[in-house]
Amino acid sequence: MAGRAPVFVLGDIHGQIDRMRGLLREAELLDQADHWAGGTARLWFIGDYFDRGPDGRGVITMIRRLQSEAAATGGTVGALLGNHEPLLLGARYFPDVEIGYRNWTFREVWQRNGGMEDDLAHLTADEIAWIVALPAMALVDQTLLIHADSLLYLTYGSTIAAVNQQFGAVLSGQNKAAWSRLLGQFSERTAFAEQRPDGLANLQRFFATYGGQQLVHGHTPIPRLLDCDPATVTMPYRYANGRCVNVDGGLYLGGPGFVYRLPSMASA
Repeated sequence: MAGRAPVFVLGDIHGQIDRMRGLLREAELLDQADHWAGGTARLWFIGDYFDRGPDGRGVITMIRRLQSEAAATGGTVGALLGNHEPLLLGARYFPDVEIGYRNWTFREVWQRNGGMEDDLAHLTADEIAWIVALPAMALVDQTLLIHADSLLYLTYGSTIAAVNQQFGAVLSGQNKAAWSRLLGQFSERTAFAEQRPDGLANLQRFFATYGGQQLVHGHTPIPRLLDCDPATVTMPYRYANGRCVNVDGGLYLGGPGFVYRLPSMASA
């Protein structure tokens, strides 16, 4: 449908709040006072707000405020759950429990993945509730948004609503095995890569199950994937005949990052 509001996606932020501000200003979604300036635009954050950077709590504080400000002007700010959100909560809930990997505890795994002590120490009950309620997947027009380029979502349900409900059930419960399983599954990457014999079939399976014609994800930093200088990554990595788009620009690696605007045909 012509005339729909544009859709923007910002990949894994990892506590890099200053770069987040700069990118949103460049995209004219944020004004110089850090308030929503996008009007009716639709902005989605793809997960991984914490760890490896100085201010994960500041990142979600800004996202939550922008959600309210955007709604007041007819816009939308959505946020998906990444793997570093349950990683942080797992360190809080089960710090001394072994996660089932190299005899490391939840807290040790979180620390080894860039956990920031200030985020863990000052996380509030209200912030936890917001994280737990985050969806794992979303279908925006004909674009399927997920955090990880992984098949793990298929093990949690055959509809987007079912997957989101099951993720929420894990994060709102105290089943240590379920938490360990979820975090372990998030270690999978490149499920849709053309180099994999089943990559394109996996992608088609996702579309057949959850809908959509294009898939956008983060999770796998483009500089690591392409073995390139993070400073050179200023746009998404498209693959699988253009139907997959990786938006993890590697902010925590020092890259400048980017805000991806979905093509008009994908947001129509």
